[in-house]
Amino acid sequence: MNSWQPHLPEATDLSQIDLLAGGTLPNVWVNRWRRYPDNNVIHDPEQGWVSGGTLLSRSETTARRLAHAGVLPGERVLLSASSSLELVIAHVAALRLGAVVIPTNGAYRAEEVAHVVSDARPRVAIVEQPEWREWIHATDPNVISTDPSVELDDGPALSLDGVETDGAALIGYTSGTTGRPKGAVLTHGNLLSSVRGLEIAWRWTSKDILILALPLFHMHGLGVGLHGSLTVGGRAVLLPDFDADQVLDSIKKFGATMFFGVPTMYGRLLNSEKVSQLGDLRLCVSGSAPLSAEVHRKIYDSAGQHILERYGMTETAMLVSNPYEGERRPNSVGFPLPGVEVRIEGDPPEIQVKGPNVFKGYWERQEENLSAFDGGWFRTGDLGAIDSDGYLAITGRAKELIISGGFNVYPKEVEDVIVEHEAVQECAVVGVSDEEWGEAVVAFVVATRDVDSAELRNFVGERLAHYKRPQNTYRVDSLPRNALGKVQKHRLIDLF
Repeated sequence: MNSWQPHLPEATDLSQIDLLAGGTLPNVWVNRWRRYPDNNVIHDPEQGWVSGGTLLSRSETTARRLAHAGVLPGERVLLSASSSLELVIAHVAALRLGAVVIPTNGAYRAEEVAHVVSDARPRVAIVEQPEWREWIHATDPNVISTDPSVELDDGPALSLDGVETDGAALIGYTSGTTGRPKGAVLTHGNLLSSVRGLEIAWRWTSKDILILALPLFHMHGLGVGLHGSLTVGGRAVLLPDFDADQVLDSIKKFGATMFFGVPTMYGRLLNSEKVSQLGDLRLCVSGSAPLSAEVHRKIYDSAGQHILERYGMTETAMLVSNPYEGERRPNSVGFPLPGVEVRIEGDPPEIQVKGPNVFKGYWERQEENLSAFDGGWFRTGDLGAIDSDGYLAITGRAKELIISGGFNVYPKEVEDVIVEHEAVQECAVVGVSDEEWGEAVVAFVVATRDVDSAELRNFVGERLAHYKRPQNTYRVDSLPRNALGKVQKHRLIDLF
């Protein structure tokens, strides 16, 4: 399945499509900011509109500081903060320097932060959470920690923007079979080709204004929302937190044309009396988790907006999208984006992909990299089906991954924490269908005493990010197992 036709404007000359035009993300951005230094690019909630010329000069200053602190091309910079101008500048500066950014979820707790730091070994950590500095120092005293404004000593002028297309740009941590997150290494070419494909498919231009309420540690917010806006020369309005009324008010205030969200956000937008404001946008995109057909219909009934659902992963950036022109089918993610090939392989039928957007492997995970690919095709772990019209639907997951509120939760990581509880002897964590979150994390425990949901939620919340906490806990006499002793989680899910 590699037909891009549903995404291409009429009379498109395929020979003119260059998904790597510009070579790297910072080269594209810097060249545009030099040509149009007065054009507004980012709206910060506190500082207002910021021009390309300002981003150019301030990112150069920050890059000099990072280099003076010892960051060399290819070394890692951990980045974790709420959406702000300072975060954008730090991110751009690190990429211009040739460093590899590790975007990290600010909801992580001490054990999760320690894992990322010990695994990726960053030279500098740019974080806004005060407690993180203590955790990072305890893990590796050699890591230099600073806040998002990067108040480090200035360094001398240096050459920037020299990284190659195949140079590493990001390490995105995602759940793995061991239960501990593993780092997917994405190159500038991976990220740039994905954005170029979206630029074509979504008719994304410099005239667009995006309301960006997604976090900038996530591929949806960072790799699509921010990178896309900077690459096409559009404008992005940063909202550090999602608030339905604020999003809808911002559409009118800024004359916005686009909004990207996860299904949970669209569910909350439906509860606002101002939901009809979505009708003023030319494009609403949903991703990171399946959007129910009911929410899809209700948004159309309330705002006349057909949400465009797409499919991507940390390891691949964007892969598949419903068409901009043409039917946007509920319960479908559409057609491969330009440059992407998709096939359904095996039993059960797994979605496998390849293209310039697909990463080459996980950070220092040689054995897992061998099993992650099948003759050059990346094995997504998602199950799928292609209908007679060529639309791809995701029918399930070969892996146990739970997606709650757009965030990935790997059950084993949560289970490993729960069994540390003094009363718990065994446990199994599953995802169950939930109207608000898409899936809710639920724990079944064999315990020496009653352990209620609040107690276990708090226990896990002290050790893992809030979205990994079980929303409900059920005590059982034993966990159902097959003849080989493997826990049969489907039987637990059937209880719902």
